[in-house]
Amino acid sequence: MRRSYYARKPVQPLVNYKINHQITAPEVRVIDEAENNIGVMPTSQALALAREKGLDLMEVSPKAQPPVVRFGRYGQFKYEQEKKIKQQKTKQKKVEVKGIRLSFRIGAHDLEVRKEQALKFLANRDKVRIELPLSGRERQFKDKGK
Repeated sequence: MRRSYYARKPVQPLVNYKINHQITAPEVRVIDEAENNIGVMPTSQALALAREKGLDLMEVSPKAQPPVVRFGRYGQFKYEQEKKIKQQKTKQKKVEVKGIRLSFRIGAHDLEVRKEQALKFLANRDKVRIELPLSGRERQFKDKGK
């Protein structure tokens, strides 16, 4: 069995949300479970309302003034947020760098094949890096390689 000696990166939670008694702001803007704005009230009063309804009080936007909190089930909210983030990641297009190696003494047909390959990569919106390794006496004629 082969062992890996590389340190594994710890899995970090995507976003940490404050819930219930973790919210430290004195006043908060409250949104109920039906997405209606209740208004600005003290945090203790908002916590009491959440407890009456049997729901959690979750800080949705901590940087707003006053912070925005919402009634709901924390597990369900966290699941939906992680699902949104995963969807955004899948929609991102990663740009790959494709490499094409040419030689100093390449034939005309081979050069044409590599050119077609590069055009195909560019049509797929990939970046293309062309390498021309020079060996031996070829290093003295770098201007010809260019």
